[in-house]
Amino acid sequence: MTGRILAHRHRLINDGNSRWWTLGAMCFALFMIMLDNTVVNVALPSIQRDLHASLSSLEWTVNAYTLTFAVLMVTGGRLGDIFGRRRMFLFGVVVFGISSLAIGFAPDDTTLIIFRAVQGIGAAFMMPATLSIITQAFPAHERGTAIGTWAGVSALALAIGPVLGGFLTQQVSWRAIFFINPPIAAVAVAVTLFAARESRDESVSRSVDLPGIGAITVGLTAIVLALVEGNEWHWGSTRTVALLATAAVALVAFVAIELRSRAPMVDFAFFRSRSFLGSNVVAFLVSFAMLAMFFFISLYMQNVLGYSPLQTGVRFLPTTLVIIVMGPLAGRLTDRVGPRPLITLGMIVVAASLFIQSHITVHSGYGLLLPGFLLMGFGMGLVMSPMSTAGMNAVDRTKAGVASGVLSMSRMVGGTFGVAVMGALVAAIGRTKINERLPQLPATTRSAIANSLGSGGLPGQHSSPQVLAAVRAAFVSALGTGLLIGTGVTLIGAVAAWALIQRAPTGAEDPTAAVTGASPATAGASPVAAEQATAEIAAA
Repeated sequence: MTGRILAHRHRLINDGNSRWWTLGAMCFALFMIMLDNTVVNVALPSIQRDLHASLSSLEWTVNAYTLTFAVLMVTGGRLGDIFGRRRMFLFGVVVFGISSLAIGFAPDDTTLIIFRAVQGIGAAFMMPATLSIITQAFPAHERGTAIGTWAGVSALALAIGPVLGGFLTQQVSWRAIFFINPPIAAVAVAVTLFAARESRDESVSRSVDLPGIGAITVGLTAIVLALVEGNEWHWGSTRTVALLATAAVALVAFVAIELRSRAPMVDFAFFRSRSFLGSNVVAFLVSFAMLAMFFFISLYMQNVLGYSPLQTGVRFLPTTLVIIVMGPLAGRLTDRVGPRPLITLGMIVVAASLFIQSHITVHSGYGLLLPGFLLMGFGMGLVMSPMSTAGMNAVDRTKAGVASGVLSMSRMVGGTFGVAVMGALVAAIGRTKINERLPQLPATTRSAIANSLGSGGLPGQHSSPQVLAAVRAAFVSALGTGLLIGTGVTLIGAVAAWALIQRAPTGAEDPTAAVTGASPATAGASPVAAEQATAEIAAA
């Protein structure tokens, strides 16, 4: 029986197609991760009613997942390099599937939050592993196409999330959005076991840099928690300042530990590669701008234009559908022309999208948003897969796990920064507008309204029409200014991409030499060398 199964497996999965089966398994798992980034948001009101959850519990239903996901990605990537990328990926998939099942049966909000944090741990082991396993499975000249497909699946999950979440919540139960994960996890495990080959960094020992893990975990936890709660606690509060100080001390300690460690979590020689540095700068800045836009435009559509959560999710579909198309296309173009022109153009298009959306008013409607959404999808599609390809091609394949973790962390932390900074801007600018428009209200009331603007909070319908109109106008005016600042941030990212990322697939820098200290003569197995050989054959 076992022999028959293996024979069938060899007919179905062989050396010629195993990399595509591997890509399918990674995309399947990625779909599950990205779906949970958006599918939960539309279910929050139902969760609140069913579990009698407080507003704080609802916030932590989202934040617990974000926190563990962002903090542990570098650790997950590095442990994959040490102990095996497939092994760590399978561990993450199993943890994610089991925790999803536990959430589906959660009897109270405390249990829900605990297993959302566990779910984030599983995602943190899966996410960098998907990219590093793809990097190992595909030669450099096909890697852009593979990563483009990976990016397209990510966008598809983000597109489907709000719609699927709204449908399941309304027609079945909020618990159903978590029950769909275990079957997906089971398929991902089965395909990975059959198709994906194990790989690890053979140049390092199996020793784990525990002091480094401790320092980066404390540092990232403190900074992400400060960013998530800063607008609520106020940026000058004792708690926020203490967290930021803790983050600064822990991250400085992390750098010091890594520079002295024999087996560091992160080899800072990575950043000698201009392409790797540029990819991380772009990842941070594009996520900064994009997630801030999605978060606050979503609030604008619901609180100002009056759309329901499901209607809002449907209206974001043009962005994600364009990304689905552009992601794989940009991946194939990366294999031909290199990542730099695509990323630079994409960042400029994203900036144009934000500039258009910065002109919103209380009465703009969807007609103004749609062109910006289409441009956002086009720009993000041009940026995401070339950015990932440039970052992964800039380091030796043996370091793919931790490199993927660093790149994923830059995206997550950039997005968290974006939402926090945009919230602070909206609150600060909105305060001035509120003081101008509502001088008759007590100062403490005006201050409370202004602070709530940073998280999208607006007065209820029971408020007087004058107050409601003034607060909406203040929110929209402040958001427009914030989006204009986001335009500038994205243009800085375009300049950084052009200045730092190598010109073409046959770039001159040698990532293996940069990371390992090898001479160019001995770096023949590097991704760039493979790309050079491919280009020379094509030219001949």
